[in-house]
Parts: sequence; C-alpha cells; structure tokens
Amino acid sequence: MRRPLVLAAAAMLLCAGCSTADAGHPDKPAAASSSPSSASGSAVRAAVAALREDTAGFRQKIELEGDGKVYGLTVTGGFDFAADKGHLAVDLPGGAIDHSDQIFADNKIYISGVQGIGEETWGVMPRDEAEAHYLLRAPLNDPEHVLQQIAAMRKISQEGTENVQGVRAVRYRGILDHRTATLRMATDMRTRMDQARDALGSDVPVFADAWVDGRGRLVQIRMNVNMSGARVTLTMVLSDIGQPVRVRVPRASDTVPVTEVGGILNG
Repeated sequence: MRRPLVLAAAAMLLCAGCSTADAGHPDKPAAASSSPSSASGSAVRAAVAALREDTAGFRQKIELEGDGKVYGLTVTGGFDFAADKGHLAVDLPGGAIDHSDQIFADNKIYISGVQGIGEETWGVMPRDEAEAHYLLRAPLNDPEHVLQQIAAMRKISQEGTENVQGVRAVRYRGILDHRTATLRMATDMRTRMDQARDALGSDVPVFADAWVDGRGRLVQIRMNVNMSGARVTLTMVLSDIGQPVRVRVPRASDTVPVTEVGGILNG
C-alpha cells in the first residue's frame, strides 16, 4: 500500500473504530486530577490573541500511527497573522506526492502540486472555502485554524514549567469539544465524527496542550487523539516571533481556480 493511502486509512480509523474504542487514553488530561483554573484559560487565550496580532515562524509535525507503524509529515513556514498572509511548505517523505508549497495572501490560498494541473501552475481558492478532511488537520494547513482550536480549549489546568526550544514555559492542558474538533471539517468527515460521538455517548476524546513563556508568548501547541490503536498527534513549535514575514504571490497568469483540493498533504 502506498504511504499516503496508509496515512489516510489510519486517520479514518480514528473514527471508523470509535464504536468499539476504549475511551481511555494514556495521556489522560491532568484536568481530571487537578482543578481547572479560569486563570489558566485566560493565559492561553491571551497568548493566542497576542500571536494573532503578530508574526511567527512555525514548524508542525503531524504523526499518524496505525497497524504498528508511525508515519509523519511536516509543515514549515512563516505567517503574519495580523496581515493574514504567509507561506508554508508541506513534506511527506516517500509519498506519491511528497511536497507542496502553499501561500496565503489577499484572502486566497495558492497551492502547488495540485493533481491535474501543470507543474508550473498554482491552484488558487478562497481561504474561507478550504475544509479539513482529516481529524486534527487544518484546512490547507492554515496555521491560524490551529490557533482558533487552541483558544477554545476547555477544562484547562496548569501543569508546571518545562523547557521548550531553550525557553522556560508553563504548560497548560485541556480538551477540545466536538464543535472545536470538527471546526471547518468537510461534510463527510463531520458525519463520521458525529457518528463516532453518538456511538461513544460522549465527545471523541481530543486532548490539547499549550506552552506559554514568561513573556506571555505562545511557544508550542500539541493536539492528540488515540482511538482503537490509531493515533494522530499534531505538534506546532513557534519561533522568530515578531520577525518580518515576506510573501511572494504567484502571478495571475500562473494560477488556475480550484474548488476543492484533496490528499493527505492538504489537510
């Protein structure tokens, strides 16, 4: 089986197996053993709000585990969240399509490597029309989508201080409710998630962590779900906060409008 198909199957298994899954989780949120604090929630939301008015570089690592194997892809780039523009590169080593570049500007997303169009041509679609096709994936890897989800964490507790990329930061833990986990999800995937919730009798357990440094800056995010032996983990590390982010928009003559972009690279 080609690697992208294995990745897609592992991601789908997170929902397909929910009716028989054990809702327990080895990374059980510490909120169960320590009282959630409104101050903790305020700290996370304030850090997200500050970042959305700033710039940052980021690196996402997305791991999908199923059938005893772990597969991973990376999303790296820079984003000016205040100006709603940025650039990123998506890589899946060994995949049938192993690389894509994506540019965000003028409320549009430009995508390279779209199947069915020329190699030198970019697909382009309105940013607000992009959808997520897998659990814990952002629509066309939009990093601001991840910030929206983290800002909506619930039952947040403070879990001490850790070293993140050489910076001391407070770790906050919480959960994402069904509405947040399915934010901007494609209809077919949302239906599967709804069915999984109904079968479990509760939300699919999606756990989240946010690390905030001593200056109130968000420096790392992690989201995780583990169902029926299939696991998805998204980790996003933020760096170069406040540094300029330059974006080069493709020429209109090099673009083709697209209404939908599929594939594991595109979220």
